[in-house]
Amino acid sequence: MRTHKDLDVWKNSIDFVTEIYKLTNKFPKSEFYGLTNQIRRSAVSIPSNIAEGAGRAHNKEFIQFLNISLGSISEIETQLTISKNLGFIDTDNFDIFLNKLNLIRSQIVGLIKYLKNKSS
Repeated sequence: MRTHKDLDVWKNSIDFVTEIYKLTNKFPKSEFYGLTNQIRRSAVSIPSNIAEGAGRAHNKEFIQFLNISLGSISEIETQLTISKNLGFIDTDNFDIFLNKLNLIRSQIVGLIKYLKNKSS
């Protein structure tokens, strides 16, 4: 039986979380309970919801959790934009993180399409 650990999107999102933690370690200490915490929570939510959804009995439930992951991607995109505007992230790093997010987003959308086709 395959698990969430076999999904490339889960693996990529775990790597993304690791990179987010490294990035936010460089944020001002005054932001620890602000943007740092919020960005980390949003990032962790992505693979967590993929894992939880994969553990559910029905594809419909899995799709629901994948959609929550998509919401977390939009949330972190917003938080990274704010961080860039405040000078916590330079443009090059911002672009790298957005590209990683876009890859994860497209993988999730592809997985949702696959699950919907499998269910019908």
